[in-house]
Amino acid sequence: MKKLVSIIISAVLTLAFMISPEALKVDKINFNNPDFIRGMDISSVISLENSGVKFYDAKGNEADIFKTLSENGVNYIRVRVWNNPFDKDGNGYGGGNNDVNTACKIGKRAADNNMKLLVDFHYSDFWADPSKQKAPKSWEGLTVENKEIIIAEYTENSLNEIKNAGADIGMVQIGNETNGGLAGEYSEENKAKLFKAAGEAVREFNSEVKIAVHFTNPENTETMKYFADYLNNYEVDYDVFAVSYYPYWHGSLSNLTEVLSYPAEKYGKYAMVAETSYANTLTDTDGHPNTVSEYSNNSGDNLLWDFTPQGQADEVRAVMNAVNNVKNNKGLGVFYWEGAWISVGDTSTLSGTQYTERLNANKKLWESFGSGWACSYSVEYDADDAGKYYGGSAVDNQAFFNAQGKPLPSLKVFKYVYSDVLRGDSNDDGEVDILDATAIQKHAAKLKDINETAADVNGDGAVTITDATIIQKYIAKIEVECNINQLV
Repeated sequence: MKKLVSIIISAVLTLAFMISPEALKVDKINFNNPDFIRGMDISSVISLENSGVKFYDAKGNEADIFKTLSENGVNYIRVRVWNNPFDKDGNGYGGGNNDVNTACKIGKRAADNNMKLLVDFHYSDFWADPSKQKAPKSWEGLTVENKEIIIAEYTENSLNEIKNAGADIGMVQIGNETNGGLAGEYSEENKAKLFKAAGEAVREFNSEVKIAVHFTNPENTETMKYFADYLNNYEVDYDVFAVSYYPYWHGSLSNLTEVLSYPAEKYGKYAMVAETSYANTLTDTDGHPNTVSEYSNNSGDNLLWDFTPQGQADEVRAVMNAVNNVKNNKGLGVFYWEGAWISVGDTSTLSGTQYTERLNANKKLWESFGSGWACSYSVEYDADDAGKYYGGSAVDNQAFFNAQGKPLPSLKVFKYVYSDVLRGDSNDDGEVDILDATAIQKHAAKLKDINETAADVNGDGAVTITDATIIQKYIAKIEVECNINQLV
């Protein structure tokens, strides 16, 4: 028997390949909240599919992206909702053209794949953020008292429509990055009135659904504490204090934990990161400038990870861990922002005439289907920003899929960060046997996708032929120095 094993090991060692670039190492987090949200915002996905984008599974087969996300550990989908992101002729403003109808489609597909839905109401016709909180066109000129009535009606009617389409709504976000205002109201008192009216509508819709409020710039610690106090002082009813956290803008992870612990400790609220993301490369793939590139947002004290799929996974794990560390076990979860907003046409390998032709084709798709961040039609609503700088995806290099729609190894972070794995069980079948050694060999030859966390038998941070050899020795009952067949 030992002679046979020796022959097998010798054969394996002849396959001394370099470490596979697909290898991914993710350490499990012992979550304090058993229902910790591992979420993703894919609001643009319908417009991408309408533009001809196809998504695939790890084996290269065309697949429903919702199924792929669910199988990789994502348990919640976030979708933004704009009131009426269309001009008078019915042309979409872009950014996914995310109205209630689009939310219905996304919500149903999420539920069909066992994922809950967070409905992110912007209460605007297009992007809402700290500098833009414009009221919907149909709400312009209304008094705050009238807005209280209409925001409640709109919220409850929209939620019922999304639910009736088949969505499993678990959370509702009242406004998006509302530091500077909400639906065209900018005073503390008037913002609070709208928060409360919308929140009452959510309670009327379903008292079990969690209500989230959302701010950004958590690096400004005292400002975040101010917002938590403000909500309490105005008796705003909500469950979750949520922030955006992009490490190239928003400070350290330790500060993030501190900021989120304040409403958790003082007011008993859950805390959450509603948006985060990180680049897996600095290469652009669609011809539209990216938020993170070799020219911008690619350096700083809080960018602790490489711009690789491994670095992307490390950032996600780190942010989840920071939220998990929120005091009183109130860390509720993390949503990754637009993890599928890939190129509608890959420009990364093109130059000259070919590049120009592909870019022009992309522009037509962005305009026709709203699959870029903004279309020229948005000029009627946002002339100073979207109407000037419209174009494609600024985060195609921060997605979990490459430009051809195949998932990157980093996508597995949502599964690996939560699940116990059996050391050595590289094919995820619940046993450690010769099939696992074979899977590692194929992986080293770039022929097979495996569970890299389990396959890294000796814990050196890499999946190599050495790991396959250790498994073979284990099967042959030759003593090894690793805790094979133990949970990791």
